[in-house]
Amino acid sequence: MNTLRNKVQLIGNLGNDPEIINLESGKILAKFSIATNETYKNAKGERITDTQWHNVVAWGKTANLVQQYLTKGKEVAIEGKLTNRSFETKEGEKRYITEVVCNELLMMGK
Repeated sequence: MNTLRNKVQLIGNLGNDPEIINLESGKILAKFSIATNETYKNAKGERITDTQWHNVVAWGKTANLVQQYLTKGKEVAIEGKLTNRSFETKEGEKRYITEVVCNELLMMGK
């Protein structure tokens, strides 16, 4: 039951090519964003598409797969956990970011 406490599953399309970072420790990090779309009809009967953007990070073997196979526009299904972190800009402003840490990846489409 603990695995249900913080679990995210998304299917969407990459907004840009992934950013690959090779750390000094030898670890590899992949950062990318995916767009998920939800379609509904409003009160006037018009079809509306709501697009949400999600920041995703992947480490290790998953990051290697991202580097090899994913490019802008590809459709993927991801599973991971939601994380929040903060950082300071060069100007000293504190910023907050929410990311999905991907631990499973499924490439979809052609």
